[in-house]
Amino acid sequence: MTATTRPRAHDYETELRWTGSRGVGTASYTSYDRDYRVSVAGKPDLEGSSDAMFRGTAERYNPEDLLVAALSACHMLAYLALCARAGVRVVDYTDRASGTLVFDAQGGGRFESVTLRPIVTIADPAHADSALALHHTAHDRCFIASSCSVPVRHEPVLRVAGA
Repeated sequence: MTATTRPRAHDYETELRWTGSRGVGTASYTSYDRDYRVSVAGKPDLEGSSDAMFRGTAERYNPEDLLVAALSACHMLAYLALCARAGVRVVDYTDRASGTLVFDAQGGGRFESVTLRPIVTIADPAHADSALALHHTAHDRCFIASSCSVPVRHEPVLRVAGA
C-alpha cells in the first residue's frame, strides 16, 4: 500500500474492563469504584475512572479528558502531515485544549464546545500564512472532530524559530 492508496475502512478494537467492584457490585451508588482499564493489543493499558465529581479516582484519566485529548491529538497529527506535505517546517507544537461540559435537568449532559489552542513554531517566516491556513484544513481532515457533534474551535498562535 502506498501513501496515496488507503483502505476504504480500518477497524479499531479495544477492551474495557471495570476494575471497581468491591465485592458487592452496584448494590448502591456508593458501593463501587468507577475505575476501569482500557486495553489495546500490543499497547500499554490505560487506567481510567470517572471524573472525581462523579465519585471517580481523580488521578486517573476520565472519558472527558480523553475526548479533549483525542481531539487535540488528531488535529495535531493532521496538521503536521499537512505542513510536511506543503513544505512548512514545524519545529515545535504544543496545545492547551479545553472542553466545556454542560449538564441537563435529567442528569445527563454534553460537551458544549472544545477549544484547541495550538502554539506552533515554524522554521521559516515566509510560510506563516500557509501555517495558519493549514489549521482549517487539519480541522476538516481530523477523523475525531469529523465524528463529533460538538463544535471544535481553534485559537492558533504562530511563532517563528529564532524570532
